[in-house]
Amino acid sequence: MATPKPYQISIADANLEDLQQRLRLTKLPPQLESKDEWQFGVPVGEVRRLLDHWKNRFNWRQQEEELNQLPHFITKATVDGFGDLDIHFVHQRRNVQGAISLLFSHGWPGSFVEVTKLLRQLNKQPDGPHFHVVAPSLPNFGFSSGVTKHGFGLPQYAETFHKLMLQLGYHEYVTQGGDWGFSVTRAIGTLYPKHCKASHINMALVGPPKWITNPVQALQHAVTPYTAQERAALARTEWFYRNSYGYNLLQSTKPQTIGFALADSPAALLAWVYEKLHDWTDSYAWSDDEILTWVCIYWFSTAGPATSVRIYYEATHASSELNMTTQSLTGWVPHVPLGIAHFPKDIHVVPSSWAKTLGPVSFESEHSRGGHFATLEEPAAVAADLVAMFERGGPCFGVVSSASGYKD
Repeated sequence: MATPKPYQISIADANLEDLQQRLRLTKLPPQLESKDEWQFGVPVGEVRRLLDHWKNRFNWRQQEEELNQLPHFITKATVDGFGDLDIHFVHQRRNVQGAISLLFSHGWPGSFVEVTKLLRQLNKQPDGPHFHVVAPSLPNFGFSSGVTKHGFGLPQYAETFHKLMLQLGYHEYVTQGGDWGFSVTRAIGTLYPKHCKASHINMALVGPPKWITNPVQALQHAVTPYTAQERAALARTEWFYRNSYGYNLLQSTKPQTIGFALADSPAALLAWVYEKLHDWTDSYAWSDDEILTWVCIYWFSTAGPATSVRIYYEATHASSELNMTTQSLTGWVPHVPLGIAHFPKDIHVVPSSWAKTLGPVSFESEHSRGGHFATLEEPAAVAADLVAMFERGGPCFGVVSSASGYKD
């Protein structure tokens, strides 16, 4: 079995020089004129400002030093049919005998950096429950290996993370995720229910309940008027699919095509990602350094920025006998207690009756603020959910047999 090794982010000087040259040669398109320039996508003026900061003031080495304050590791995981992959992960252990092992899964266009503020919030819990947190870079993302062989879909992402947890000695664990983290943790719960003891999600990717499969929720859906909060949630979801879904259609059908722009042009990558950082958050006050560090993790990623979008294609074109697609994971997943957090400015926000069709819901919360990147925008809220879910007297207290979350 492979042994995890400490890891430090260290981008070669030649890669930094290459980036600077590409930034200097950037050619920008003209701006369509309108009172609301954002209706067309990222305004040219925004990209021009960020490019100027990237070229002249942004200090990657400083950001690299700050990122390296996290406890980074790398190890090999053998995935059936795909061989050995190098998996990068952040691993924060608590010096508590009964701590709960928590697997955090990011999505696109996110990365392991989304766990940073959550770690700080969980560290503020003096009495418990305490968590050992494992936050990997998905294969094809960040500093994990890339996979060029077709067929690396949700079962393989789940297998990779499950084997990582076993390698770390966590034979029972709980999960947390949103975006692709929703699908990956759902896949883990489906494939490894004896090991995955509970899941907390901050995006409920599900449609309205059906009479055949969820009669109780369907009845509730049919006769109970939506609250004002639920009506706003459905309006937000409608806005997303009408105005912000084009990226998904492209990445799930022709990922190679958009890959040329993402691999070759830092300006294209910046615009492609920054649009989502702006549109999918709840008026989050991004700093320029924060945006560019986020984008740099993609630009400097081990496999390159184009590989990350392949997950969309593979998850919608599953060809294995498991046939595990994004859609199939929106059904009932038994045996794994589920916690659900609703944030009003997420990209897919649904009424509680819809969310309850995902599995045995043991915990649910409605938050007044927050968007798609919940652990970044509202880390205290996510941490409070996890505490409430797993604390003594909470619905999932003691689900991990060897850990209570409290000091023994």
